[in-house]
Amino acid sequence: MKRVATLISEYRPNSHADVIVGRMLGGYYYDGRHHDSSLDVVSMYTDQVPDHDMSRELARQHGFQLVPSIRHALTMTSDQSIGGRELAVDGVVLICEHGAYPDNPLGQKLYPRYEFFKAVIDVFRETRQAVPVFLDKHLSWDWHKAKWMYDQARELDFPFMAGSVIPLARHADLRWPWQQPMVHAVKLWHAAFQGNKDSYGFHALEELQSMVERRAGGETGVTGVTCHTGDPVWRWTESHPWAQVLLEAVSGVDLPTARATVPDPMVFVVTYADGLEAAIYRVNDLDCASTFGALTDLQTGPLVTPDTAATPRRAHLPADVADRYPVANHFAAEVHLIEQMMHGAPVEHPVERTLLTTGVLAALHESSYQPAAMYGRTMQHGAFLAQGRHVATPHLLVTYSPREETGS
Repeated sequence: MKRVATLISEYRPNSHADVIVGRMLGGYYYDGRHHDSSLDVVSMYTDQVPDHDMSRELARQHGFQLVPSIRHALTMTSDQSIGGRELAVDGVVLICEHGAYPDNPLGQKLYPRYEFFKAVIDVFRETRQAVPVFLDKHLSWDWHKAKWMYDQARELDFPFMAGSVIPLARHADLRWPWQQPMVHAVKLWHAAFQGNKDSYGFHALEELQSMVERRAGGETGVTGVTCHTGDPVWRWTESHPWAQVLLEAVSGVDLPTARATVPDPMVFVVTYADGLEAAIYRVNDLDCASTFGALTDLQTGPLVTPDTAATPRRAHLPADVADRYPVANHFAAEVHLIEQMMHGAPVEHPVERTLLTTGVLAALHESSYQPAAMYGRTMQHGAFLAQGRHVATPHLLVTYSPREETGS
């Protein structure tokens, strides 16, 4: 068993803490059978305690300690002056996805992922020890904070796993062919992330990135992004024939039908350093059989990948046992990989993917917002834009070569 400290923004029913840590506490169903978790949750720090908090009752049931600080969770001592200069855990799980946190003027939820992570790094430096860390979803709402987090993990040389659960639950047959060329790509997204791109927009970016990073030559980074909402989505599509071809191929409907059906469209336009152009469409109310398509060159027709939700990565949960496990069993795939990392296995997907998508998401928020000129970079009293600004991203030349994944 590996001793794990869990750092949580809030723990309530159906929260990310519930569907991830709940499987560490009670086991999970994966690859056709029940797995008893080999992760021993020994401590938990919760930043907020909502009305439907579960952490207190779970501490009584499972015997882990509820502690008042992140340092205490990692060292199991509250007094920094007298000791605890050693880590008391073998791994850290950081889940900061829910809670009553403010939004900034751009519409970003200011989750304190960076602040949680910095407190972990402070303890690692104090103890001169480091252990594997899992961080749920994107690194931070702010690129500079995210890059610092990545740099710290590289400097202290500890395994670092982060990002969206959804690519981890994809069956191997639903991935883009390894090292296949790609010049244009379209991803469809059906989740209702109206108004706020943070939650489901990030999932869509990670899905896209987990496909395009497999192209010939590996990842070269992103040079610019734009976000459109409403009618500018369709005007942009009409002016980019490749996007219309792929949208129609992937959705199975023509552009006029999509325009008449989708109530609140949004598109993320992402341009890569090697010339690849990609678009993510929010197409709520459009019934689509496929979600990703790409052109391998300008002469060959679209290559379409089936619906990624149709065949989850060995995380199918039979109906006769569903009531024994938390909701959203695709999180079982994530917990399985967290467990493997804590036991020394290589991290299956590169954290550079999440670093890049974190920066892209932050730039997309900038694209949708025009700050008032008199206030400059304070971003106060500005206006949201339906036709987004192009945002150049020279800082996002994040390069990496993912390894071919052989699992399913």
